[in-house]
Amino acid sequence: MTTRRDELAEGATDYALEHGLVGLSLRPLAESLGTSDRMLLYHFRDKDDLITTILRTSNARSMQGIRDLPPSVDLRTAVLDLWRTVSRGDQQRCQRLYVEAAALGLFGREPYATEVREANAAWMSALAGHLVAAGLARADARRVAELVDSAFVGLQMDQPLDSAARQRRTVADLADAVADRWVPS
Repeated sequence: MTTRRDELAEGATDYALEHGLVGLSLRPLAESLGTSDRMLLYHFRDKDDLITTILRTSNARSMQGIRDLPPSVDLRTAVLDLWRTVSRGDQQRCQRLYVEAAALGLFGREPYATEVREANAAWMSALAGHLVAAGLARADARRVAELVDSAFVGLQMDQPLDSAARQRRTVADLADAVADRWVPS
């Protein structure tokens, strides 16, 4: 059963995915949700609790998108499939929100630092699971997931500034390198 808090969390996450976290103000957020800032604070302890909930909801959506991917036929294809998934639509917006939270967390701002640290562990597990399903040895999964994710984050940061063709070529090079380096189990 969905509670009012759950409904507000989903709506607030959609709002943050559209408008970002920097400068997030409760009044415009509440207005867009058809409620008041006081009611938001009734359902969420404070603004930090709301932000924590938004980040967790966004991360859960991202991980579900990875888990919903059918197994890739091989490791190279897995990297390409992962990129196709994280670089488009709702997944891309979730990734951008994560990068924004990570940047704020770098400066020690809470709840960003804690939430990003927790999100990383879960996210790496989702990526590693997809790579293992494509034939990667479980012992190598975390290492490869970290490599792939690091490259993806860099590419996502450059996405508005780079050509789509250059990004496709870079991802293909990454996929080739991963497939050449790690032999399937």
